[in-house]
Amino acid sequence: MSARTPLLGLVLAGGGSERMKRDKATLLYEGKSQLDRAVELLARHVDRVFVSVRASQIGDAARARYPLIVDSVAGRGPIVGIRSAFAAHPGNAWLVVACDLPFLSDRALSQLLAERDPASSATAYISVHDELPEPLCAIWEPKAAAQIDALLAAGKDCPRKFLMNHAARLLEPQDLRALDNVNTPEEYVRASAGPTTTHAMQLKIQYFALMREQSGRSEETVETLASTPADLYAELKARYGFTLPREQLKVAVNSEFAPWSRPLAAGDAVVFIPPVAGG
Repeated sequence: MSARTPLLGLVLAGGGSERMKRDKATLLYEGKSQLDRAVELLARHVDRVFVSVRASQIGDAARARYPLIVDSVAGRGPIVGIRSAFAAHPGNAWLVVACDLPFLSDRALSQLLAERDPASSATAYISVHDELPEPLCAIWEPKAAAQIDALLAAGKDCPRKFLMNHAARLLEPQDLRALDNVNTPEEYVRASAGPTTTHAMQLKIQYFALMREQSGRSEETVETLASTPADLYAELKARYGFTLPREQLKVAVNSEFAPWSRPLAAGDAVVFIPPVAGG
């Protein structure tokens, strides 16, 4: 196999959109459907793009104008869409994206392509929210096809667990919002309004224990586009090489414990609290 196996594009658009209560592929952002936007985005990075669908969606007007790959098995989720793509075009690698990523960017796809590891089963991002692999914006290499067959034969179908248990190259995303998906009507309303932070703002940060050692400072004021503590920690982790995974930390904003998804505002004071040593 060559160092760079030919790469095709696949937009996963076969979901049932149960939580959204309407077809997510047809949701409009700035006058363009999610599906159209995803196809156009992929087409700027690969030569051919296909849309993954269920058998019942073959005649759907939003999907039928694109080359389709139909799920070979019903009811097993996106892993079947990926395996069906391998079966339809053997020997190719696939740049796979979900159709419900309205903030997915050229920058995110360019990073995947630049840091692709053909020797791995896949190249994927680590989520800035839970530090687990993101399988639905990833490059899947041909060797993954047989591994997916084994997964399905064992009665398993979680693509995230597949990446956790196989040789996948995992990347820290440069575009921190690119993988935020939209699954509910409330999320769609917020996403349609655009990013919550459009201009850089200043935040006050304090560091303790290991994070103070690794950053070389106890506090600082940073200018950032991060809209949540999760985004901010991912940014600072990339800057200073923090080794503590986010799930081992707590975060406080303005002296109160806060969820990682709390919106940040200019002037907020943020503290990342490491685990306490000892019993």
